[in-house]
Amino acid sequence: MTSPKKIEFEELLRLDRHKLHAILARAHPVDPARLDGLQYQGVDLSLPPFMNKLLWKTFRKTFIHDPAAGVTRGWNVRMEQVGIEGPQQPKRNKVGGVWTFAHYELRSATGKRFPWGWTGPFYLDYGDVGNVFGDSLAYTPLVAVNEGDMTLLLGWEVFKLGPLFVPLPDYWALRLEGPIDHIAEKLQ
Repeated sequence: MTSPKKIEFEELLRLDRHKLHAILARAHPVDPARLDGLQYQGVDLSLPPFMNKLLWKTFRKTFIHDPAAGVTRGWNVRMEQVGIEGPQQPKRNKVGGVWTFAHYELRSATGKRFPWGWTGPFYLDYGDVGNVFGDSLAYTPLVAVNEGDMTLLLGWEVFKLGPLFVPLPDYWALRLEGPIDHIAEKLQ
């Protein structure tokens, strides 16, 4: 039996949201221990170009194990929009620090009922970590695109409004950049 063909980042850029969701549905669990201390270039895969101009095309996601809380946590970083292959520079906030937003914890999805029958092992929970209202709604399924390989991850935006999960047609890829170069303070 031959092993499945490895999916490359460039392939994800060409797929529509239906094919991205199919990959998400059959993809593999992330390994929290192997994510610890890493940062990833995030690339939106499905928003229309006008939304990318309004919001962003690229961003950064980070992962760090917090031994005091016993969880893997992270945050997003706003990036200068220089393209996918351009030099990745964080935007600065009003006081000159790295502009972080939408903090999260990596949590087990076991027992959670996500839309469209998704049943993966992990998601990013933005709800209980001190985010502003809009950021706190995200419950984002996260998977490894290729089995056992943490260099390419795929996420899907889902919002949680009370007990209701609202799927968005928004998918993004995370490709490994390397070790974290800035650790953000916890919001709480």
